[in-house]
Amino acid sequence: MFDDLPEDLPRLETLRVWHTLWLARIDAKIAAVQQRQAEAEQGRRRRPEPPDWMVELGIGAGRPPIQVHAGDCHMAGKRRRPVDRDEARRLLANGMQSCTHCRPDTQLDIPGLPRGTTPALPHRPPPQGHQRHEHHVSPAAHRRP
Repeated sequence: MFDDLPEDLPRLETLRVWHTLWLARIDAKIAAVQQRQAEAEQGRRRRPEPPDWMVELGIGAGRPPIQVHAGDCHMAGKRRRPVDRDEARRLLANGMQSCTHCRPDTQLDIPGLPRGTTPALPHRPPPQGHQRHEHHVSPAAHRRP
């Protein structure tokens, strides 16, 4: 048998105390990990189901709705509220923008809207000072005589 333990009693007792302390630390860590896992599982079981549809809300007074999303869409912002199927259909039919990622307009199959499209947003001209000027310079202008 493999026996590399010391022969004297004081050192054997010291080793026993040292290993007992380590076992206590290991047991405490096991208990903490088991507790964390149990809490995480309980959190997963208690988590509410996502809504079927939601409306992303704007900023400012009244926080007007700005875009319709499917309930599990990760592209929706933090300001949102759940809506039922009828309200989502009504908002989209009345011209509210549809998320281009989750495509609720396609999922809801709204009559009157061409499939896969959303109403166009009104065009806004660029602010003053940000107008794009295109200058066309012929290649001949860059040649040296």
